[in-house]
Amino acid sequence: MTYVVRRIGFYVLICAITFFFAVPMLWIASAPFDKNPGLGVHWPDWTLDNVRKTLDHPYALHSLVNSLLICVATAVAVTAFAALASYALSRVRIPGRDALLYGLLLLSSVVTGTAAMVPIFVMMFQLGLIDSRFGVALVMTGGLLPAAIFILKDFVDAVPKSYEESARVFGASTGQILRDVVLPVARPGLATIMVWAFVNAWGNFLVPFLLIRSIDKQPAAVLQQTFTDEGGSANLSVIPVFALLFSIPVVVLYLLVNSRYGFRFHGGIKS
Repeated sequence: MTYVVRRIGFYVLICAITFFFAVPMLWIASAPFDKNPGLGVHWPDWTLDNVRKTLDHPYALHSLVNSLLICVATAVAVTAFAALASYALSRVRIPGRDALLYGLLLLSSVVTGTAAMVPIFVMMFQLGLIDSRFGVALVMTGGLLPAAIFILKDFVDAVPKSYEESARVFGASTGQILRDVVLPVARPGLATIMVWAFVNAWGNFLVPFLLIRSIDKQPAAVLQQTFTDEGGSANLSVIPVFALLFSIPVVVLYLLVNSRYGFRFHGGIKS
């Protein structure tokens, strides 16, 4: 009897959690096509007027392009620098290497964007990178690198050193070994880091909000706050459609990378 009660309680809990996550998904799937969208979930009165209003917004689509530019630059930079740093930390015996790695990870976790926003703003102002998409990508890259190096190092550690030794016998340089031996084996890790960096940059509000002043340079995460009606209330005709458009690139990227490489947070080869 006790076992039956436990199983019933378990399934009730799973149903409650599923419902908790399903309701927002149902809302974002139905509200964009509802003639009278609200904050609740109901069967929509189908219309495409909301889509037209969103596409007619002068900055809606442009903000998505800004987000793509910033996030692609951030993801590529984080992946490239993390690959170089993780290979160096994995193969070169540096005194205090592990302490350095854990220290970087700890500092990146403790010193959040909110705590560092004043020095970041001052530094970007002195570098002349205020109101620059490049400056936003640069700050995001610096914030994501420590965790990316920590994650990717495990993939590099799992690449057998015998592969590298064999390549050296045939005269391969360190750069050739990294490019032709280590990185191809660690491709699932690179894919994981790239998607992780892209998603973190895509949803980042604070950094572009602080550094970008021109509305035509604002990414989608920042522009969403401006979708209000004449009374200052949330414009529920535009926000649902824009939210749906905002979610598409991340979902597509995840599906493409997952179908090709899969995702995992550990190396798959043991020596």
